[in-house]
Amino acid sequence: MVLFFSAFQMNIGGSEWIIIAMLALFLLFGTKKVPQISKTVGKAMGEYQRAQELLRKEIENATTATRPMEDNKMHLMGTRIDGPVASEHEKLETIARSLNIDCLGKTDDEIRSLISRSLHR
Repeated sequence: MVLFFSAFQMNIGGSEWIIIAMLALFLLFGTKKVPQISKTVGKAMGEYQRAQELLRKEIENATTATRPMEDNKMHLMGTRIDGPVASEHEKLETIARSLNIDCLGKTDDEIRSLISRSLHR
């Protein structure tokens, strides 16, 4: 029984929905109101697209405005990390240099404790 009904299933594509919607508009509102409705819908869509573009530009401007500040922070800290760090010791040295900690001749544990003390001040 299910197989019988599945053979008669309606497959309605995108363009067919547009035709059905237009027929429904003509039946509901008549031929005189449809142009007014289309004009109103067109204006609303245009306003929506303008607002969407304005919002996109504002977000883009806000993100580009914060980038120089982030770059300045990194330069003020003294260290800029441009790639992956090779080892744990190298990572600790990079963090220590950014906090102006001298890590020459110190073990990893000593550097960790100095970093911890520096951050908790």
